[in-house]
Amino acid sequence: MNFNVVIPARYESTRLPGKPLLDLVGQTMIQRVVKQAMKSQAASVLVATDDSRIQESVRVTGAEALLTSAAHTSGSDRVMEVAENLGWNDSAIVVNVQGDEPLIPPSVIDQVAEILVSNKDLGVATLCEPIEQAEDVFNPNIVKVVRDNQNIAMYFSRAPVPWSQDWPRNKTVPKLEGSWFRHVGIYAYRVWALRRFVELSQGSLETRESLEQLRFLENGIQIAVEEASLAVPGGIDTPEDAERIRKVIAAD
Repeated sequence: MNFNVVIPARYESTRLPGKPLLDLVGQTMIQRVVKQAMKSQAASVLVATDDSRIQESVRVTGAEALLTSAAHTSGSDRVMEVAENLGWNDSAIVVNVQGDEPLIPPSVIDQVAEILVSNKDLGVATLCEPIEQAEDVFNPNIVKVVRDNQNIAMYFSRAPVPWSQDWPRNKTVPKLEGSWFRHVGIYAYRVWALRRFVELSQGSLETRESLEQLRFLENGIQIAVEEASLAVPGGIDTPEDAERIRKVIAAD
């Protein structure tokens, strides 16, 4: 496979300021994400950041960190700046690995890239996992995805989709039966699709759900969605998440 990984890492965070530099058992979070990505088959692993402190932290890993505009509103914009600056052509594949997932399996990075390698007509690919806890179906922080029979995304939502008419009013779910999937926030793009994304304005669905991937669907750009080959541990958004990840790392 021929693809590159770009990890967007913004210093500011509402709940965890300086999150990429958070200490996780002797290494910063961004260092751990980079090291996982470097175990994949990617031709290169780059960090796109707005802060020289993050850039300095990344140097320890042997990867390169590029300073990008502080004005970007999304990680996708930051990834596109890197693709433009490095002159990647429209058919090139870039995988956007979230900068707050220090335990992401390298094989999952390869998997999402392989979707585009195997289908030259597709511009965007991502992953999903079965929802195993009934209450997660109703959790707005867990994004649900609905796919068609060709594993192309039909919709992403914070709402419990698909809705079941059998659910009682108290929203208990007696059986999941493999019908609900959570979106795993890793993307593979062809550069042409990523460029199209950053050129488009936010649509009404993206604004309402606060889910940027809906910008693709609102504009007729397909997103392939495969079930992840390995479980992907949740990322770090809160101090509680950070403590959970520390315990996992310490026990390994």
